[in-house]
Amino acid sequence: MRLWVPLLLGGGLALCLPPSPLGFLAPLPLAGLLFWGGLGFGFWAGVGFWGVHLVWLPLSFVLLFETPWGAVPYLPLVLVKAVLWAGVFGLTRGRPLARAGLWVVQEYLTSLGELAFPWGFLGYALVEAPGRMLAALGGVYLLSLGVLGVALGLLYWGGRLWAEGVLFSRAGLGLVGVLGVWGALWFWPLPQEVGNQTALLVQGNINPLRKLEGFPAEEIYQELTRQGLRAYPEAAVVVWPETAVAHLPPGLALLLGPRELLSGLETGFSNRIVLFKEARIVYQYDKNRLVPFGERFPWDEALRPLYRFFFRALGFEGELVGRTPGQGYAPLGRYGAFICYESVFPSVARALVLQGAEVLVLASNDAWYGPSFGGLQHFQMGRLRAVETGRWLLRAGNDGVTAVVDPYGRVTARLPQRQAGFLGSSFAYRQAQTPYVRLGDWAVGLAGLLGLVGLRRRAKGAIV
Repeated sequence: MRLWVPLLLGGGLALCLPPSPLGFLAPLPLAGLLFWGGLGFGFWAGVGFWGVHLVWLPLSFVLLFETPWGAVPYLPLVLVKAVLWAGVFGLTRGRPLARAGLWVVQEYLTSLGELAFPWGFLGYALVEAPGRMLAALGGVYLLSLGVLGVALGLLYWGGRLWAEGVLFSRAGLGLVGVLGVWGALWFWPLPQEVGNQTALLVQGNINPLRKLEGFPAEEIYQELTRQGLRAYPEAAVVVWPETAVAHLPPGLALLLGPRELLSGLETGFSNRIVLFKEARIVYQYDKNRLVPFGERFPWDEALRPLYRFFFRALGFEGELVGRTPGQGYAPLGRYGAFICYESVFPSVARALVLQGAEVLVLASNDAWYGPSFGGLQHFQMGRLRAVETGRWLLRAGNDGVTAVVDPYGRVTARLPQRQAGFLGSSFAYRQAQTPYVRLGDWAVGLAGLLGLVGLRRRAKGAIV
């Protein structure tokens, strides 16, 4: 088969995932990817998919650091991800059911280990669809199974209809049923959700490189908070982004009064968020899931010369020192606080809710994405944590996306990106647990079972 076919199918599938609004088209390229190809086909499909899905990486780093060296991580990351696709495609050649099951298992495995990078999950194609509510039952992995199931239905019933050539037939009825299920996921009516508390989210819009040089951000956040509290005096809680300040400024307790503040704190050693109340820090949480090659450096001893060369090319001087990870997940009082990269790990928000969190608070600094769509992609994936856990999500970003998301995944309020400001919006504390919180990633086990059943079936036809 010509090389352009897997590249086109992979790239087309990538265009159906966030931040694209084309999620409703995802089963079309996916049906072809389930039917065709083995190891080589899977590799080139992976190149097409990851090349498009992660194109924000070179766009971000080249512009942010003003050097072409910023594009260096892009190619090896795309190739590694493509090799993983090749493995799944090679194992499941001619077995669409097996490929669908092992696809979800592969998604889950990419969220584990030292090099975890859980991007590109198929379930995120439904992030703009009301059918995302299925995530409350089985998380993003159940959504991935749903998208793959519809693609399998198109493949099976569409293939039979093509072979029979009779529109009004059992195959035609089956195809209509599959399309009806997919349509229902996009038009599923959702109940209303009204908050009874008010939160004030602050967006400082400060260049992260200036902060590394010691730029004091305390006055900016204090002044924006002062303006926000004049506009929303009923606010019960204030949220500042990841690493918003190096220390909490004097006079903050007087400004806040009885209100609570959750703020990212730059300690130099750990990535921390604190709960400040009644003139003192009463709780703190250190980020557990650190960004590989950014906040921690795998195989540091062996790769130190390479790290040193690359980071100096980006303009960083001195020795590289990784951050110290936290020692587990615990809410800050009623708040399930987590930080930036952790929002793409379903297990993090779930662990916080299991420990008693009644609202999720995400502090992020997506300014590292620069003007690319990476920050918006990151936000769209994190939205699903609200659905999985049945909690309101308060998200404060340095340059965005600063927003409030209700337990059904709807964005109820949002600030424009890349401008300083504040956002006041309602939310509510909730205590009930969703089936996903109670049962966890059972959908991955179901996917593994489908993969094993599919592998036992005889491969059909001459699959290129």
